[in-house]
Amino acid sequence: MFALPDDWVWDFWLADDGRQYHLFFLHAPKSLGDPDARHYHASIGHAVSTDLATWTRLDDALGHGRPGDFDELATWTGSVTQGPDGTWFMVYTGARLVEGQNVQSIGYATSPDLCTWTKRGQIASADARWYEQLADKGWHDEAFRDPWILRDPAGDGWHLLVTARGRTGPVDDRGVVGHCWSADLRRWEARPPLSEVGQGFGQLEVMHPVEIDGERFLLFSCLSADASAARRASGRPGGTWAAKAASELGPYDIAGATVISPPGLYVGRLVQLRDSGEWRFLAFVNESEAGSFGGTIIDPLPVKVVDGELTVG
Repeated sequence: MFALPDDWVWDFWLADDGRQYHLFFLHAPKSLGDPDARHYHASIGHAVSTDLATWTRLDDALGHGRPGDFDELATWTGSVTQGPDGTWFMVYTGARLVEGQNVQSIGYATSPDLCTWTKRGQIASADARWYEQLADKGWHDEAFRDPWILRDPAGDGWHLLVTARGRTGPVDDRGVVGHCWSADLRRWEARPPLSEVGQGFGQLEVMHPVEIDGERFLLFSCLSADASAARRASGRPGGTWAAKAASELGPYDIAGATVISPPGLYVGRLVQLRDSGEWRFLAFVNESEAGSFGGTIIDPLPVKVVDGELTVG
C-alpha cells in the first residue's frame, strides 16, 4: 500500500523506465480537515518502486502555477510518455477558478529523467465547437481534464483521451471521450470527441485503453452520483468501469460498460508487469470500511479476462 502520514493520496498514473515503476499521484494535506477540500490544494507527488507495492517517495513533480496561469489553483491528473528523442512528457490538468467555478485545461511538462520536471505551458482546452463550457450552464465545472496520452496506432503522431462533456442532450448524460492530436507532443489541436453523448454518464474520468489476451477495453471511472438518472435508477454501483473497444481510439461500447473495481475503490489503473507480462490493478481507497475517505493506494490485484470480460481479484 502507498500511504502518506500527513497527506491524502488519490488519482495517480504510472511510468516505467525499464528499471523502476514511477508513481505520480495527487496529494493534499490532511490538516485541511475536510477531504473534499483536497481538490483545490492538490500537487503532483512522485514515488518509485520495483514491485508496485513497496514505494520510496521522491520530491514532488509539479505544483500549482502563478496567478493568471492555467494551473494557478491546482495541478490535477495526467499521464506520462517518452518521446522519440528520450525526453519524458507529462500532460496534466490545470485548474483555475472563473467567477467561483472550476475551469480545467491541459498543459505539459518535460523531463530528462522522470525526476526533474519543467513546465512548458497550456496546450488544450474545451473547444466550444464540440465541448461544453461554463457558459452552457450544464455542469458544476468546465470539464476538460485527465489527459491520457498514446501514440497513434498507425504512426501518425499522438493522441490525448480527455474527460470532457458534449454540448447536447440531458445535462447528466453528456460525458464523452474528448480528443486532441499532435504531430510532435508539443503543439496540440482539439478534435471532435471519440464517443457520443447519451451513454449513461455525466463524465468519464481518468480513461485509459488496454489490450489483454486479445481483448480491448477502455477503462474509465464514474461514481453513481455522476451517472445519468436512468443509470442511477438501475441501482448499479459506481467505480472503475470497463467498456469493450474496437481499438484504442474506439468505437467504445460505453453504454455497455461494467464495473470492475471492488467496493470502495476508485480510479483503477491497469499496469503490465515488465518481466512476466501479467497485468495488475491499482486504485485508491475512496471509501474505507468505516465509510470515511481512505486516501491511500492499494497493493496490486491480479487481473484476467474471463469469457471476454475483464475481472479483478
